Order: sequence, then C-alpha cells, then structure tokens
Amino acid sequence: MKGHPPQERRNYVKKKDPLDCNCKEKYSDACRIEAILTVDERGQIVIPKEVRESAKMGAGDRLALVSCMKEGQVCCIMLIHADQLTTMVRSALSPVMKDIIGDSAGL
Repeated sequence: MKGHPPQERRNYVKKKDPLDCNCKEKYSDACRIEAILTVDERGQIVIPKEVRESAKMGAGDRLALVSCMKEGQVCCIMLIHADQLTTMVRSALSPVMKDIIGDSAGL
C-alpha cells in the first residue's frame, strides 16, 4: 500500500488466501509440495514411490491421518508414521502428566 493516502491504507482489507491455515504458519520452512495426487472413484490415492522411499514408508506401515481445520473446513491433511505420532503425543503430554501426578501426590 506504499504511496496510497492514509485513508486508503486504513480501508485496505487483505483477501483471504485459501491455503492460509495454521499449518502454513507453523511449518512453512519444513513443508513443501511433493506431488499432486488424484483421488480415484474408490477414494484412494497413490503416494509416489520417491515420496514413500524418502519417508521410509513401506507396505503394512501404519500411518495417522491428521487434518487441520480452519473456518469449519479441512485445509491441510498430513500423514504421520504411527510410531512417530506416539512419540509426539508422549512428549507433548509428559509435562502435563507430571503436573497432574505431582498435584495428586500432594493431596
């Protein structure tokens, strides 16, 4: 808005980016588009071989499908190895559980 009178700058409303979600803000340096996928008539997708190899993903691996919501709609979908998800949950909950256990022990 450089060069516009102050009243125009005040009335400027930024258009919403459809890809603007919490995921983009938090992980913008780590995330990139790996492939464009097509959903078939049965609702299935194929993850490209290069991506599966890079993610060390093999047949029978368990993956957690995580979605991010913004304004009532799914804006991002992520796949996380189930074992990594367990580690992530444990590390996130560990301080909370210590507080709960510590508080109940003091009662």
